[in-house]
Amino acid sequence: MQGLGNDYFYVDVTRNASEEVRKAVLSDPSAFSLRWSDRHLGIGSDGLVLIGDSPRADFSMRIFNADGSEAKMCGNASRCIGKYVYEKGLTDKTVVTLDTLSGIKTLTLEISSGKVVSVTVDMGFGELLPVGAGSQGPRLSGGGVAGSLLVEGPIEADGRTFSGTAVSMGNPHLVIPVEDVTTFDVARYGSILERNPLFPDRVNVEFYSVLPGDDITSLRMRVWERGSGITQACGTGACATAVAATLSKVTDGLCEVVMDGGSLLIRYNPVNGQVLMTGPASFVFDGTIDTENE
Repeated sequence: MQGLGNDYFYVDVTRNASEEVRKAVLSDPSAFSLRWSDRHLGIGSDGLVLIGDSPRADFSMRIFNADGSEAKMCGNASRCIGKYVYEKGLTDKTVVTLDTLSGIKTLTLEISSGKVVSVTVDMGFGELLPVGAGSQGPRLSGGGVAGSLLVEGPIEADGRTFSGTAVSMGNPHLVIPVEDVTTFDVARYGSILERNPLFPDRVNVEFYSVLPGDDITSLRMRVWERGSGITQACGTGACATAVAATLSKVTDGLCEVVMDGGSLLIRYNPVNGQVLMTGPASFVFDGTIDTENE
């Protein structure tokens, strides 16, 4: 499945799955993702997503990047799971809860002719992220800087100094405005900034420019995802960009984030920090993997 070009291969390991499937994948999901994410020798994807059961929510989600590392949250993957569980008959609910490593997320499904045409994900709270520590920062309530929080602060890569804001959407992001993101060397600077010592757990890096328009603020964003490199889209990255842009007074909290793979509508409430993300999800194909003869 893919959400705006952010493609993962999804494996159903709920109680509906066979014990053989669960054993093959759950014994070492990191290695499974590393092997099958390869675009030449495997399926080809940004990583593996496991759709499972949960005692706390309707379903659970675990995400493993293409390099085998486990991620906490992915907005695009969340929307895909909403489409999957509804259209595959695992639920008839149009409001679905999803247990993630970043907490329980709520998915609201828009249905047309029995199909999920878009999903709104309550992404929780946009928070400032302390640099030099892996924990989340205090919830935003009108902005501000305290302690080691980075808000429009200087950060250097390959001899160039950028103005960056560190945001947590349950996973870490560094958001940087640039003059023209379409010609910006995302790979060069993103790969360096991902491993900046200020972020001991590494960081996702978003670069954005403001697009012309009057009705709603549009931000053109490109992303370097930790563990995956350049991807077509990043849901949590789009949310983090909206938070940082609001804090910088580029937008009032409602904005369209335009990525290589398409656009998301982001609603960020700067008073309570809540972030809502709305966008599509699509099936690409399904099939079977023979793991016995590897």
